Amino acid sequence: MSGSDVTRDGVRRARSDRDAVTGAHAGRRRRRRGRGGRGEQPMVPDATFSSYYGRPVLNKPTWKPLDIAGYLYLGGLAGASSLLAAGAGATGRPGLGRPAKLGAAGAVSLSLAALVHDLGRPGRFLHMLRVFKPTSPMSMGSWLLSGYAPLALTAAATDVTGRLRRAGSAATAGAAVLGPAVATYTAVLLSDTAVPSWHEGYRQLPYVFAGSAATAASGLALVAAPAAQAGPARRLAVLGTALELGAFQVMKRRMGLVAEPFGQGRAHRLLRASEALTAGGAALAALSARFRDRRPAVAAGAALLAGSAALRFGVFHAGVASAEDPKYTVLPQRERLTRRRTD
Repeated sequence: MSGSDVTRDGVRRARSDRDAVTGAHAGRRRRRRGRGGRGEQPMVPDATFSSYYGRPVLNKPTWKPLDIAGYLYLGGLAGASSLLAAGAGATGRPGLGRPAKLGAAGAVSLSLAALVHDLGRPGRFLHMLRVFKPTSPMSMGSWLLSGYAPLALTAAATDVTGRLRRAGSAATAGAAVLGPAVATYTAVLLSDTAVPSWHEGYRQLPYVFAGSAATAASGLALVAAPAAQAGPARRLAVLGTALELGAFQVMKRRMGLVAEPFGQGRAHRLLRASEALTAGGAALAALSARFRDRRPAVAAGAALLAGSAALRFGVFHAGVASAEDPKYTVLPQRERLTRRRTD
């Protein structure tokens, strides 16, 4: 290669280095160049809501639907039935008090059985009693059930046998004191998780579960109690329905995006059925006082029991669906971060 060739090559390199655009100028030139042309596609693909290595943002709950949703339902039925039984005893309605006590005892027994079945072995439930932690809904719930279950069983046993009536009255009163907490603490337990459609409803979900528990207990009483003594159950059905449906609508409005799973798939079908059964059962319960025939009251009670169960299963499935879709975790986090920056 001759010296002139080296010189010419060096000049060309110098010119190319001088003409090169770097830094912000290069970025502007690339952006201006990218704005032209109608058929051009964006270089950055649309964002997908997934985490690293294709794993979900949250692990969905591994709880068995029949066990845990059944546990939620039966606990509410038990707690509200104890409250109804205490009211029946105070107003001299033994025909209403006995089925309420038996219902509370049977429901809490099945509720504990469902919980233990989901845990795998009874020892795991006993291990939860090794610690008393007021800040843990699971710990407090375990202790609450341990105190409530013997009271509910004692109240039922003394009523059936007719023995130890004073002890039975004390047990009925004690179960009634703990009953509201038993009926609603499961809502606090769900809200304490990271599952979006459960966590974001922490303000209203206890009221929803309280109303649902009231409708279930009144439904059982309407099925089993004499019509002449079922007045408190009919009134409780109407009040519980109003609380459940009203609090649920308020909860969905305040939850925003994460309320979507309540209106989709299996959860939507269950919740629609719950609304129809609960509202229809309450209306029929209010009208059943006008009939001598007990069949309208029994039909109303069955509808209320089924509606309360459908609500618990619907809430359970909505929570699982919200954990499976990353957008219900990512988008609310982004919205909260944006609000913090603007405040």
